[in-house]
Amino acid sequence: MPYVNIQITREGATAEQKAELIGGVTELLQRILGKNPATTVVVIDEVDTDNWGIGGLPVLDYRAKQAGGSPKP
Repeated sequence: MPYVNIQITREGATAEQKAELIGGVTELLQRILGKNPATTVVVIDEVDTDNWGIGGLPVLDYRAKQAGGSPKP
């Protein structure tokens, strides 16, 4: 029974987008590894951007830096 945990920032992914992720991951596991879709579990966790960091920075500051802008105050 495959278990897949997808973590994304909470920034407005729609129910339709999440359903597409669930279906796509399930199909990929079936196609590549021969896993049974009926026993494949996919969980999507949405994390507040305040609780997500990359490269030692909160994600919004990291994104601003990558875009050449200044971090949020």
